[in-house]
Amino acid sequence: MSVADRLAELGIELPGVAAPVAAYVPAVVTGRYVYTAGQLPFVDGALPVTGKVGAGVDAETATAQARVAALNALAAVGSVAGSLDRVARVVKVTVFVASDASFTGQPGVANGASTLVGEVLGDAGVHARSAVGVAVLPLDAPVEVELVVELTA
Repeated sequence: MSVADRLAELGIELPGVAAPVAAYVPAVVTGRYVYTAGQLPFVDGALPVTGKVGAGVDAETATAQARVAALNALAAVGSVAGSLDRVARVVKVTVFVASDASFTGQPGVANGASTLVGEVLGDAGVHARSAVGVAVLPLDAPVEVELVVELTA
């Protein structure tokens, strides 16, 4: 089954690639690897949620936002790979969580990204991961996701 078919089966529409908010590109191919820039959970060019997780943004909302950011990262991969069907494996997912000092649930929030990648790419979506709590993210986003993906030859 193609990734496009899988997305349709899941009722997920791959968004357009989010426009960079500074001097970078959304994704770069080097050899057989794609490295994405950190992707924020933009929906139609805007952040639906802002703030720190654990202080104004609850973990459930942040988990859903990590899912959106991961979908944006997959769109960035597809834009440089030509097709998500070229994904041989997601090597690493890094999820940054803008966290209140008392919030320690970053791995749970990161599951939003990991689950989405697995649902969309199946076995090719099994990956290593880092879930990192940070003081603040660009535009006061609650989460940011980046991917490292290996492509087929």
